[in-house]
Amino acid sequence: MKIKDLKVFIVGNPPPGWGGRYFTFVKLTTDNGIEGIGECYCATFGPKAMTTMIEDTFGRYVEGIDPFHIEDLWRKVYGSGFTQRPDVSLMGVLSGIEIALWDIIGKSVNKPVYELLGGRVQEKLRSYTYIYPDISKGQDDSIYWNAEQSAERAAEYVRQGFTAIKFDPAAPYSAFDPRQPSLESIELCTRFCRLIREAVGDKADLLFGTHGQFTASGAIRFAKQIEKYNPLWFEEPTPPDRPEEMALVARGTSIPVATGERLTTKYEFGRVLELRAASILQMALGRVGGIWEAKKIAGMAEVFYAQIAPHLYAGPIEAAANIHYGTSLPNFLILESIEQFGGFYTKLLKKPIKWEDGYVIPPTEPGLGVELNEEVALAHPYTGTKLHLEMTNHVVR
Repeated sequence: MKIKDLKVFIVGNPPPGWGGRYFTFVKLTTDNGIEGIGECYCATFGPKAMTTMIEDTFGRYVEGIDPFHIEDLWRKVYGSGFTQRPDVSLMGVLSGIEIALWDIIGKSVNKPVYELLGGRVQEKLRSYTYIYPDISKGQDDSIYWNAEQSAERAAEYVRQGFTAIKFDPAAPYSAFDPRQPSLESIELCTRFCRLIREAVGDKADLLFGTHGQFTASGAIRFAKQIEKYNPLWFEEPTPPDRPEEMALVARGTSIPVATGERLTTKYEFGRVLELRAASILQMALGRVGGIWEAKKIAGMAEVFYAQIAPHLYAGPIEAAANIHYGTSLPNFLILESIEQFGGFYTKLLKKPIKWEDGYVIPPTEPGLGVELNEEVALAHPYTGTKLHLEMTNHVVR
């Protein structure tokens, strides 16, 4: 069995667009007709450039290979051009291809992917959702988050069955971060924590998200104000390029630090673990280097008693990969959901992801256990052209 063909889908995510403006899916087909689907998570370049990168990598390294030879492929792609260092774009390409290979492998042996990763450990996966607001736009197209409305939204998610809620009111994010948080921002975030904690009581964990916009001293100063609300984590308090600074934050607060959505490969996560910069790792499987690389990182994390909470700001194929990955982990903590995986997620799949009472139920079908609805994917091409910092026009009150 050899890999024969590649097809790339760039799918526009209709409004409200939770999970990203577009999804990048890859389909590989073997010479005996088995198809595998994967997803690349990469925003460093636009989709046209990413498509070219995917096609180039396929032509040089993937076409004609045995799909079982993932380790060999990984080393060759990682070392391509003799770079041999973490590269977020290249790893995004490799991740999507690698996920598709696992789908093929599982189908070829009639087993779910998690059974090939050491077997099923988790019977069901606790999940959380971000507080996705009811959109109300201002005259400048800004989307507003309101503390009172967010607390109401959090309470609604708890009524649906969620036992953890994530929110990140410490905007705006900027290409010129890190910075010191303003007193106004600290007060606002404290109000969010207080109101949401009052709304959900002890029925849900609070997951405080940021996107690396603080200096270490600013993050510690900020964390001191929200510690009393007992968040489960403080996400990416400092930028991802210098984990030494994040380690200062981890030592300066009682809130567990979580990080990883912008990191790739075992090498970057190894630095985080060695420095004790975070005790919760949030790799994005469509970016980190694929399922096998993520499994290696989880093994490293066990040595440091660190836990895994796979990140998701992408489409349903990365979500499916996260589910198989989490199912195989003894140090799994929690899974990110896009609400209950409904809406456009459901339309893109021939069979929806199963979510029940706050938990995702792992599939039993072979491979990833999901199939892309190609008619829907092709009917929603991405037509955007501008690249921008996603959250700059999101305002909190």
